[in-house]
Amino acid sequence: MSFSLKVKSEICRFKDLSKKEAVALMSAIMKASGTLSLSGNRQIGFSVVTENAAIARVIFKLLKEHFDIHTKLMVKRSNSLKKNNVYVANITEEMGVRKLLKEVAILKDEQFIALEYSIPESIINDEECKRLYIRGAFLGGGSISNPEKTYHLEFVTHNEDYAMELSNLINSYGLLSKVIQRKNSYVIYIKEGEQIVDLLNIIGAHSSLLELENIRIMKEMRNNVNRLVNCETANLGKTVNAAVRQVESIRLIQKEIGLSRLPENLKQIAEARLNYPDESLKELGQMVNPPVGKSGVNHRLRRIEKIAMELRKDER
Repeated sequence: MSFSLKVKSEICRFKDLSKKEAVALMSAIMKASGTLSLSGNRQIGFSVVTENAAIARVIFKLLKEHFDIHTKLMVKRSNSLKKNNVYVANITEEMGVRKLLKEVAILKDEQFIALEYSIPESIINDEECKRLYIRGAFLGGGSISNPEKTYHLEFVTHNEDYAMELSNLINSYGLLSKVIQRKNSYVIYIKEGEQIVDLLNIIGAHSSLLELENIRIMKEMRNNVNRLVNCETANLGKTVNAAVRQVESIRLIQKEIGLSRLPENLKQIAEARLNYPDESLKELGQMVNPPVGKSGVNHRLRRIEKIAMELRKDER
């Protein structure tokens, strides 16, 4: 089961709704996944299509309990490569489709076929209805990527004005959703992991929220470990390269003029580095008499390298 399907299945489980709450939820589902059809004698019909059986059950239940519409669910094979079942709820004139569409703010008027592309304030005039509306929009046209791979949540709509209104409603919770056009659709999307967590909380997907948070924590830990390992590897590489360079310089001095020609403090460090090429600066500092700190050892080795550099110039 995909993560998106898990989220939708979770938010299909909810307590009994009031009529007002049912209107908010159904309005968003129907706008996102519904199709208006026209036939002879100005007859209209409306169908809601979904590939999710849990969503189909929610639609059937809400229509029956809150709108007194006893629709039938048709099941057919999808034309997509996945060959999933497609569930279709058809609502006809005889069932009261005009009254329903006016009630859920899809038609502006029962008599005239004028579509409502806004989200009327009367539908979302309290906190619970706002959350249910966003939940319905996700059930009807939303999806979320597998958080193991990437953070991406989106709502797909077919009208730019409606997309902007839905984005503004989502952003009223402090989120930063954006709208883009994709072919003939308009997509409201969120790409920040933390903001996706907040949206899952808004729509009531609390179990999925916890799963996503666990994945985020594990990914962040892996990234931190990788950064530390890369940093340690880089530092180790620098240390090894410096030690090799120092040994080469000391051997050049030994060959050309002899280490005995060096001042005593440089001679001690040079001999220590030759005898212990893999030791750190701190450990080399403990081998000389009197002991010196890391910065003191580094300073002496730099002086040795400078002497070697002068000898190389003389060779040329």
